[in-house]
Amino acid sequence: MLQAIGGTVPPNTDHAVSVSLPTWKSNIGYEEGADWVMSRMKCGYPRFFVHPLIQSLAKEVLQRVGNPELESAMLFPSLKTAELCQEFLLSRIPAGDSSKPRIARFIPSPKAASSGNQDVISKLYAVIHSKSYDGISKQVWQHAGSGVSSRRGEFCMNALKDGYLVEDSAETSGANSPVISKGPKRYQQRTSAFKEVDPGPKTTSTPEGREYAQFIEERFGRNLDAKLEDNAKRAVRRRITGSLRSNVDLSEALESNTSDGRVAGLTEDDVFLYPNGMNSIFNTHQNVLSARGSKRSICFGFPYTDTLKILEKWGPGCLFYGYGSDEDLDDLERRLEQGERFLALFTEFPSNPLLKSPNLKRIHALGKKYDFAIVVDETISNFINVDVLPYADVVVSSLTKIFSGDSNVMGGSAVLNPQGQYFQDLKSAFQSNYEDNLWVEDAVFLERNSRDFVSRIEKINATTELVTGILKSSPLVKDVYYPKHSPTNPFYEAFRHPSGGYGGLFSVTFHSTEDAIIFFDTLEILKGPSLGTNFTLGSPYTLLAHYNELPWASSFDVPFDLVRVSVGLEDPEELARRFHQALDAVKQRAG
Repeated sequence: MLQAIGGTVPPNTDHAVSVSLPTWKSNIGYEEGADWVMSRMKCGYPRFFVHPLIQSLAKEVLQRVGNPELESAMLFPSLKTAELCQEFLLSRIPAGDSSKPRIARFIPSPKAASSGNQDVISKLYAVIHSKSYDGISKQVWQHAGSGVSSRRGEFCMNALKDGYLVEDSAETSGANSPVISKGPKRYQQRTSAFKEVDPGPKTTSTPEGREYAQFIEERFGRNLDAKLEDNAKRAVRRRITGSLRSNVDLSEALESNTSDGRVAGLTEDDVFLYPNGMNSIFNTHQNVLSARGSKRSICFGFPYTDTLKILEKWGPGCLFYGYGSDEDLDDLERRLEQGERFLALFTEFPSNPLLKSPNLKRIHALGKKYDFAIVVDETISNFINVDVLPYADVVVSSLTKIFSGDSNVMGGSAVLNPQGQYFQDLKSAFQSNYEDNLWVEDAVFLERNSRDFVSRIEKINATTELVTGILKSSPLVKDVYYPKHSPTNPFYEAFRHPSGGYGGLFSVTFHSTEDAIIFFDTLEILKGPSLGTNFTLGSPYTLLAHYNELPWASSFDVPFDLVRVSVGLEDPEELARRFHQALDAVKQRAG
């Protein structure tokens, strides 16, 4: 079942969210930028690895408004997101460097704007800079998650080729001669590994408006009506509020007028959609700063890597508690008693990859007493299993994961607690600052994928308990990290729905790294980054997420050789057989 290195996960999926790294060695090769891995990469996790379609679009942009030999282009859906990247670059480029980044704007051409078909019109903003600063602009792409999606990139490429998207020269600013310099090896290799993507034959166009409508029809296909955008987003927001839980099609979903949400007063208007989960966290942090002033935040518990980076790199910084323990809360309480004040506390419920649950009730009490907001990332547990919103001001989630499940689209959400102490101020900030950058096609895929997410979660909960039980009972296994078996289980149970489970994610360690490698390489599942997929997916998570900071991760008791597994919808007995088989391979080595 070993899938080829660099193939899309799932296979044969143009907009796949994951990529095949099927062996321990290939994961290390990826992290080190080894050519034998990078030259075979057809895609990657979108915030870490720029999709080939977007790479081709960037090349096309540079050929029109830049210098492909000396410059790079990072692509964004709005002027605001482009300016974020430009400002980040300027803050880190040496003062004496004359090669300043500039923004090139592409807008619908007159024949598109006058066509009478306004359902799908996308602008495009390119931050053009010297190649020597690739590593800096890539940080914005990765941490903030504000770049264009691959579907939007594909649409813009075709629109650019067909003359429906053109440069607005009046909006292009600050062109300077770039400095010839190679970017960081890792990013440079990723770019050079892509082959040119054929955008398809160029059409012959005339100024007639009906041709743009035909262009939309050809690009989206008859079974993907662009007019569904608003309705699809509305249905997604309803599902997230918890008021729409059944498996129904879009028309039926929009007929429901129930207001029976996750907490009293919660409506779909309290849900804000973003292009991906990290972008929801980034914008939540910015909105809390806007609503409550500039103060440090708290990152509580060992976080998904980019959450900490956001808090450190945008704004006044943060206080980091990597263990997320009650002892950490004791220290925080002492600081608060001595007069320190904070903007907000960001935490995951449970954490990734150790699946530890924070003492959210105590955190909530401290927030009320000492005036700080609470932001909870519920991506791993999801609101079908737990109900954390009453104890948070904002709940964020990556819709890319189990909400979608199909691993073919990105999305994120932020939900405001209408009973929260800062609700009015936060609602005002979110509404004032909100940009709807979730691309129309992505929204439609999210809505369709999520229709059966409740039943999928219920099945995955049961299968994961079966698999973790097998691993827990094996003497070959050192530890299984899973909310049900965690020392922090009481904190999880305090928020678990009576019918909820423990989610589909767990991590496992062995008594030696060699055993971990054999287990991982032998286990017959798809392997690559991401989680919450409808198929079982594994990775040596710490290596992938923290390869250049393994001692730092280890200092918070995160083993460098753990194997993280996200359980899918396979037949439970068949999946159990595969895990027994991998354990048998470890046993044979030991024997």
